[in-house]
Amino acid sequence: MKKSDINFQVSLDDQNLPKKILWEASDKESIGLESTNSISLNVWDNLNQSTLRIDLWTEEMSVAEMKRFYIDIMGGMAQTILNSTGDEYMSEEIKALCDRLVQHVNEENKNS
Repeated sequence: MKKSDINFQVSLDDQNLPKKILWEASDKESIGLESTNSISLNVWDNLNQSTLRIDLWTEEMSVAEMKRFYIDIMGGMAQTILNSTGDEYMSEEIKALCDRLVQHVNEENKNS
């Protein structure tokens, strides 16, 4: 059985806010730690039948990048729900929401 390790290192400032986020995975193409400005990790807790979430971002992450990051996450979820359950309706609804959010963000960027 193949095994893959994914590791995160988070440096915090004096107020316990993320200052720097580094990550690595044992099966990624490049070797060593890479920097990122945001992570979003979701874990299904079988025992409590609920989702555990960890969302971290550095002050380097702009508001526009954060919005794009979450739209991309939801777009990926649309594909995952289709692949894992075959539920085309749910997948298409998530994609439609993403399309509306992209439109909203584009309008915001035009007006600022």
